[in-house]
Amino acid sequence: MSVAPALTVALGDRFARELPEMAVPWQAAETPAPRLLALDEELAAELGLDPAALRGPEGIGLLTGTLVPEGARPVAQAYSGHQFGYYNPRLGDGRALLLGELVDTAGRLRDLHLKGSGRTPFSRGGDGLAAVGPMLREHVVSRAMHALGIPTTRSLAVVATGRPVRRETLLPGAVLARVAASHLRVGSFQYARATGDDGLLRRLADHAVARHHPAAADADNRYLALFEAVVAAQASLVARWMLVGFVHGVMNTDNVTISGETIDFGPCAFMEGYDEDTWYSSVDQGGRYRYGNQPLVAEWDLARLAEALLPLLAAEQEQAVELAVEALQRFRPAYDAALLTGWRAKLGLPEGLDDDVARGVVDDLLALLRANKVDLTGFARRLSAAARGDAEPARSLVLDLAAADGWLARWRALGPDADAMDRVNPVYVPRNHLVEEALAAATAGDTAPFERLVEVVSRPFEERPGLERYAEPGPAGPYVTFCGT
Repeated sequence: MSVAPALTVALGDRFARELPEMAVPWQAAETPAPRLLALDEELAAELGLDPAALRGPEGIGLLTGTLVPEGARPVAQAYSGHQFGYYNPRLGDGRALLLGELVDTAGRLRDLHLKGSGRTPFSRGGDGLAAVGPMLREHVVSRAMHALGIPTTRSLAVVATGRPVRRETLLPGAVLARVAASHLRVGSFQYARATGDDGLLRRLADHAVARHHPAAADADNRYLALFEAVVAAQASLVARWMLVGFVHGVMNTDNVTISGETIDFGPCAFMEGYDEDTWYSSVDQGGRYRYGNQPLVAEWDLARLAEALLPLLAAEQEQAVELAVEALQRFRPAYDAALLTGWRAKLGLPEGLDDDVARGVVDDLLALLRANKVDLTGFARRLSAAARGDAEPARSLVLDLAAADGWLARWRALGPDADAMDRVNPVYVPRNHLVEEALAAATAGDTAPFERLVEVVSRPFEERPGLERYAEPGPAGPYVTFCGT
């Protein structure tokens, strides 16, 4: 009988040590019958962890928070947040724990964090648990986002707990082990500001500068430079979402990271038929977080960060407001530039092409896609065949053939680079119907469809025979996602 190798891991407590007012020491709930469902072995290796050891009893204990290394100090983090526009002064990790920080093989400090690990003082009446389906959704979507080159928190593992969770029905429970540059968010700064303790706010900002935006430390106004860096990071991030049709679904201020990573894959989905008014979340009754609103919401969320930072920006509030407004006004140009740069790459447009010409080509394409509800991922990928001389695959997705032919001719005349397009336009994204199919099977005990889906979306740019169904949009009709709480 083989014995699992010993697990060696050192978890630091930098957040808890530097910001004790925002960290409540806590322990994860016991897991009656833990069973590993998913493990990202590549990520484990990046973290300096032995995948074989993670599969053993010590590893499962770490991944569920029930057996943490000596000296580790798990904490529930405090933060506030605007949820669907309404401020809640006390959110925090209601079903999560920061186990601690570790240094990966590249020398970067990373958080090891749990989701679904039981009740905490921030649970607000909830059970603090999570079900298998939503945690596996986090795993597959974060794997896809990472493979697409989009900054994201990452799922290290999902472990079934053996404990049933009561939602609409009784579901099998699970814990997600998540890795992030940190879990600092706009809501963290809102919480610190709400305490009225400018010293805490300053320590939090210094912590964020040191951890994520060290260049700000050398600026004349480090806290303004911090805000400018977060604005730039979020502008780039949201542009990347838009380029692949990703709809986050719950862009509350507690889900906007200071690092610029995507966080929380609850009610998210990938848009298929192009439409700015697309949204999927069951709890977003008015479509506040619809696809086309995402840059506007990000800007609104960043304004809340600016409000929280005002005491640090200048001694006089009027001057602080002026500085914040000026910095925030850079979001839209930065976002527009990142989006145009991304579209130039997706369309293989030559370097040196005038921005106005490129913008006109992109705008006309989006109008064509919108009018015909064309699958964004499929059309963009098929354009490389059109660049090589065969327009029919892309043309076949558009009902208005005259309009398609007109745009294709105009675009092809610019000499697009097909090989460059294939490097940025994915063949595979987590198609919504396939995600639901895989999660349903896994919840019922069959993880094979889920494992196959993860394998496919982890290599999104490489077209492979036999995977045609993974590249096709789902059946027409409404699709709804749920946050899993």
